[in-house]
Amino acid sequence: MRLFVALELPPEVKDRLASLTGGLPGVRWVRPENYHLTLRFIGEVPGHLAEELDLALAGIRAKPFPLSLAGLGTFEKAGRVQSLHAVAERTPGLAHLQSKIETALQRSGLPAERKRFAPHVTLARTEGAALPKLAGFIQAHNLFRTEPVMVERFVLFSSQLGKEAAVYTPEVEYDLAA
Repeated sequence: MRLFVALELPPEVKDRLASLTGGLPGVRWVRPENYHLTLRFIGEVPGHLAEELDLALAGIRAKPFPLSLAGLGTFEKAGRVQSLHAVAERTPGLAHLQSKIETALQRSGLPAERKRFAPHVTLARTEGAALPKLAGFIQAHNLFRTEPVMVERFVLFSSQLGKEAAVYTPEVEYDLAA
C-alpha cells in the first residue's frame, strides 16, 4: 500500500481553493476532491507494517485546533518550480500534531522524514508554466485567506496513481480529543 497521513479539508475550504484555479497556462490543476494537507508521506509499505502504523497513529493524543490557509507559494526542485500551493498557517496545534505523528511513525520503524515540515495544500503541478505568469498569479492572489476551521481528526490515506490523477482513499480516521 502507498500511504500518507493528512488532514481532510471541509467542503467550504475546498470550494475556496477551487475558486483559485484557472487562468494559468501550462499547469495541471489538482482536482478539488484531492485537496488535503499532508502531515507525513509514508510511501509503499507491506500490509503488516500498515497495521503497525495504524496502531501507532491510533495511540496519538492531541487536542483539536484551528487551521487557516493564507497566501500562495511554490516548491522548487533542482531550480525548477514543481508545484503551486496554498500555505497553511503554522500554529502550535498543527506543529504538535505533526510532531506526534512523526514520532509515532518512527517508533514503528519508519525512517525519519528528511524534509522540514512545510504545511500546505497543493493546487497545481507547474512544470509547464512560464515563471513570469506563475509569479503574476501568486501576486494576484497573495491576499488569499480562509476562515479558520477546527481540525478534529486526521486521516491515514492510501494513494493509487492513475493516468489522469491519483486516487486518494481514506483508510482510517483518528479523532482528536480535548
